[in-house]
Amino acid sequence: MIQVKDIVKSFDGNVVLNHVSADFEDGKVNMIIGQSGSGKTVLMKSMIGLHPIDAGEIIFDTRNGQQNLAAMSEKEVRMLHREVGMLFQGAALFDSMTVQENVMYPLEMFSDMSKEEMVERARFCLERVNMPERAFELMPSEISGGMQKRVAIARAIALNPRYLFCDEPNSGLDPKTSLVIDQLIQDITQEYNICTIVNSHDMNSIMEIGDNIVFLRNGVKEWQGSRHDIFHSDNEALNDFVFASELFKKVRSAARSV
Repeated sequence: MIQVKDIVKSFDGNVVLNHVSADFEDGKVNMIIGQSGSGKTVLMKSMIGLHPIDAGEIIFDTRNGQQNLAAMSEKEVRMLHREVGMLFQGAALFDSMTVQENVMYPLEMFSDMSKEEMVERARFCLERVNMPERAFELMPSEISGGMQKRVAIARAIALNPRYLFCDEPNSGLDPKTSLVIDQLIQDITQEYNICTIVNSHDMNSIMEIGDNIVFLRNGVKEWQGSRHDIFHSDNEALNDFVFASELFKKVRSAARSV
């Protein structure tokens, strides 16, 4: 679990996160949603230490007990990052490495495994995300965008992380492939009891896998709940954001009439 307690973050006097508090739970897909400029990307980056916060606490339930990110030493932060997997918006694979070598990279950097153990772990992770064996020795440029995202997920879970951060995981993907990636993220989250945090504005993803959703508006947490709770929310700003399209308005109306 990760607890964000009353955090404040500003840039050049402009407050981007204004006393935000939220819980992000293990074994659930925790989503941060909101319009562009709402603060969701800053919140995610603050949670992994890329943006030092001005005030508040970010509490990680680590193997060593609860730890406040802001109070950690550099060594403790490095240790924490070994428990964190990252899925970047554009997959961010290394063009000069094969698919298998990309997954092995964090193992080479942060583990004391032998070469044989690293190969075995990388192949296990690739098989877990349903990558065909014939693709293991291909370069990223030789596989599709959806397969690149699968490789990125395999790399993110290579170190068996307790926390998985996903920044717009469906960016650039077609709707069918997006559903596959969503299901994969949800399955891995539940299977390994990971605390997964997804930054997204994809309404399909929100409705498909949003177990615990934090809605930000102008740097303030406006609402928190599940994808099922959304249909019965009276928060006007949330409803305007989620049900902006006529299709989702009809879905909400049908859900409320049941």
